[in-house]
Amino acid sequence: MRAAAQASRHLVPTTWWGRVQLRVNEFAGASPSRFALIVFTGLILVFTLLFSLPISTAARSATPLADALFTAVSVICVTGLSTVDMATHWSGFGHVMVYLGVQVGGLGVLTLASILGMVITRRLGLRAKLIAAGDSNPLRVHAGPVAEGQAIRLGEIGSLLRTVALSAVSIELIIAIVIFPRMLAHGFSLYDSVLNSLYYSAMAFTNTGFAPNEEGMAPFADDYVFLTALMAGVVAGAIGFPVIYAVSQNLRRRARRRFWTLHVKLTVLVFALLMIAGWVLYFALESGNSRTLAAHGTGDAVFQSLFLSVMARSGGFSVIDVNHMHESSLMVTDMLMFVGGGSASTAGGIKVTTLAVLFLAAAAEARGVRSMEAFGRRVPNDVLRVAVSVVLWSATIVAVSTVTVLAITGDELGHVLFDVISAFATCGLSTGLARHAPTAAVYVLAITMFLGRVGTVTLAAALAQQQRWQYYQHPEERPIVG
Repeated sequence: MRAAAQASRHLVPTTWWGRVQLRVNEFAGASPSRFALIVFTGLILVFTLLFSLPISTAARSATPLADALFTAVSVICVTGLSTVDMATHWSGFGHVMVYLGVQVGGLGVLTLASILGMVITRRLGLRAKLIAAGDSNPLRVHAGPVAEGQAIRLGEIGSLLRTVALSAVSIELIIAIVIFPRMLAHGFSLYDSVLNSLYYSAMAFTNTGFAPNEEGMAPFADDYVFLTALMAGVVAGAIGFPVIYAVSQNLRRRARRRFWTLHVKLTVLVFALLMIAGWVLYFALESGNSRTLAAHGTGDAVFQSLFLSVMARSGGFSVIDVNHMHESSLMVTDMLMFVGGGSASTAGGIKVTTLAVLFLAAAAEARGVRSMEAFGRRVPNDVLRVAVSVVLWSATIVAVSTVTVLAITGDELGHVLFDVISAFATCGLSTGLARHAPTAAVYVLAITMFLGRVGTVTLAAALAQQQRWQYYQHPEERPIVG
């Protein structure tokens, strides 16, 4: 007993920093979702303070709290909405903070928490791996067994984090290299071309959509090389790090055949189908609109329809005025934004795999079979429960936010719904509502952005005190549905 006590004392750190490391590691492992929310909230508060400082503005004056908070949430949540002119309001220091903020926020809540825990503890242990795994699969934030066929296995989390860092740096660098000569061709100075190229590449990959120049996207409206580079960056960020990781692993092991996981197949398939569907619908609905796509001919309308379809996933860049689009096109955009991109990506929304699981369940019900199947694999029922929960809570958040903002502003339903969904899905496309909304509506939109980015599954797991095991079952009775 004495020997065991002496051994246990050796396991307790003697320095205050060692005890901090131990407490952080224990709390992060016991409640990764709460740890992630604390880190995310802390970042927003820090950036709110930074944006409030006079040094952050071009006029060297303090930014009002509502604008500073909204900008901080939009930056950390990689949304792209703003209550101020992002190009002219902020100073060089402010733009650097925006750039760093989207890089940090684009990593994701649990990935960010895992990296922070790794920095503090100086190792990637089992707890840190469990935290990071939560971003690759929301089911991991729950206690107990996890469904089979995960997107990323626990042993691959270290490699995934390396892939996240390397892919972010390399993709943004490639986009910046492509954009740089195009900015020179449009008359920007060498200094501005370098900085703006890096800025645009970061905003594309993180799916944020801020523009650093005062004219915004107007100078590049007809530059297909520039716009194609932005689309490539948005797709790379929105497709999801598990898909990027699977592609990189496949390229490394060309000698051996590597089977794609069900997650990768569903993500790529549904992502492509929605992008094509948006492309076709935008062209059909807006090709005759002289204020949007019909201004420069059929060829340009085809390209701009594709660009708008990609940006509606979560990119946020736009070369046309959203207010000039038809109501039907706004509704299409609402649906595309609500779905968003891939899981564990820089995009928002309910995610394409969530939509895929719901359609698989509907198809199984229509065929009269009990199990959901796709690509020769069976999807467990607990995945369907999570998908239904995500959609239900997401729709509830959007509905409550829409009603609240409508009551505050008295604006049109179509415009309010558009901006609320854009905020929840961290897309960044806007009718301009946030610029002119009362302070109360600004706070509502900020909360909506936060809830949309952290994810309903993560939030629910963080608020739950503990998993409650039920050792009995009530009698079964079937209510009438439909």
